[in-house]
Amino acid sequence: MQIIESISDMRQWSDRHWHGLRRIVLVPTMGFLHEGHLSLMRLARLRGDLVVASIFVNPAQFSPGEDFAGYPRDFERDRRLLEAEQVDVLFHPSEQQIFPAGAQTFVEVEKLSLPLCGAARPGHFRGVATVVVKLFSIVRPQVAIFGEKDYQQLQVIRRMVRDLSLAVEIVGHPIVREPDGLALSSRNAYLNAAERTAALCLSRALCIAERLVKRGEVKATVIIDRVRAELNNQPLATVDYVKVCDAEFLEDIDEVNEPTLLALAVRIGKARLIDNRMLKV
Repeated sequence: MQIIESISDMRQWSDRHWHGLRRIVLVPTMGFLHEGHLSLMRLARLRGDLVVASIFVNPAQFSPGEDFAGYPRDFERDRRLLEAEQVDVLFHPSEQQIFPAGAQTFVEVEKLSLPLCGAARPGHFRGVATVVVKLFSIVRPQVAIFGEKDYQQLQVIRRMVRDLSLAVEIVGHPIVREPDGLALSSRNAYLNAAERTAALCLSRALCIAERLVKRGEVKATVIIDRVRAELNNQPLATVDYVKVCDAEFLEDIDEVNEPTLLALAVRIGKARLIDNRMLKV
């Protein structure tokens, strides 16, 4: 596996393989990799000839007071995991490479960035969209893979690609979970043993909603109330939001009709955990 740290070297690598008509697949990450990330690498291998994984903890997507400084990092461990997955290139730029002094240009997807996590984290998706479009410009992938756990992020990137006519196919990968149902996340590292057990309230709440819909319940208020009740039964959990919304535009809806997204954000200890499920009538 080749490790590339400069933008110019990354572009030279990509240009060489574009001329060779090789299909490049990019998997953007912030590092501290887990099995969810590695499943993205495996899908990337199936979708193209060459796999580029990027590791960049993006300061532009953290609001003041959030966990940028303390975000978990372990480059050597990440490198070993990516090598084991036979990733071709690890692109690991510095903050100065991506955001040079005086940078003042940002990309914003307006409406999709406002609800859900956007309401709690102003500017977050502007930071996401900006760094992703930069990575697309540098790596020049034909395909990019993103996890569906960060569903709003996935939709923001899809809209950005459509609106800017970018020649990148965006592929989502289903949520990867622990055997007990907890969605994999780098921020799970913040949880102590009691908090780790408490975090299972998210997957339980999603399962309750799914069972309600299968029994014929379609009213969003009923589903939201039952999900909130389950989450509030866990004393270590503080609910940020519970939303039933249209899966494409992320707008609140009154009744479940396909495609419908149930999205959760819950704080447990230092961790802000998100999860979601598609509800099918």
